[in-house]
Amino acid sequence: MLINIYQIVTDNWLLLLIGQFPNGPLGGIAATLILSILGIGLAFPLSILVALARISPWPVLNWPATALVYVMRGVPLLMIIFWVYFLLPLLIGRIVPGFVAMVCTLVVYEAAFLSEIVRAGIQALPRGQTDAARALGHSHISAMRYVILPQALYNMIPSILSQFVATIKETTLAYVINVPELTFAASQINNQLLTKPFEVFFVLAVIYFAVCWTLTQLANWLERRIAAKRAGHGVADQATAVGTAAIGPESVQEIIQ
Repeated sequence: MLINIYQIVTDNWLLLLIGQFPNGPLGGIAATLILSILGIGLAFPLSILVALARISPWPVLNWPATALVYVMRGVPLLMIIFWVYFLLPLLIGRIVPGFVAMVCTLVVYEAAFLSEIVRAGIQALPRGQTDAARALGHSHISAMRYVILPQALYNMIPSILSQFVATIKETTLAYVINVPELTFAASQINNQLLTKPFEVFFVLAVIYFAVCWTLTQLANWLERRIAAKRAGHGVADQATAVGTAAIGPESVQEIIQ
């Protein structure tokens, strides 16, 4: 079996890495990572808006954001993929490539999950941060922009990276709409060999494990680093940065003197 696995890897490593590119669309691990990066990257700004709407006291903002989060978290991702894939052509009047449909799906889906991470990060900060910023003359939006969000987003980096790992695993469903990502490439190899499905999908599992384990270890390292910085000398630096944003560099210099 090990010989078969080695032969599968050596014969098909390029297909697993970049798909049929440059003679065809980019695929394999490269397409999987691009899908994940685009999904998380485009969903992140939207997630901040959804999170702010979720903690807003105004029902006109709170209720739609809450509905979006609950629907996205309560419906299987596969169903959302089909909805987007078949609904987008009806809305825009033209055929949408599977890759674009999957990116749109990930943006909406990940925005719901990331918004809960952002909301938790904001609400985890002491209430005194907001009160102090408002006492110094900041409006609610200004306090959120210059004082609350910078601290919350910094603390959320490990959680965001963990969600990126989850997104990589979620891209495996893209093969149902013919997106040539890593799982699709493994399926092509399996259809060519026919007699070695276990070996092919074992290689696929090892690749996913290696990528996700590496990113998980990076998230754990970042979490320990952030915790150490908050508990040690980094707290003073962070407090100075927050104070600068809140009361201005001239006032901070006067306080230090």
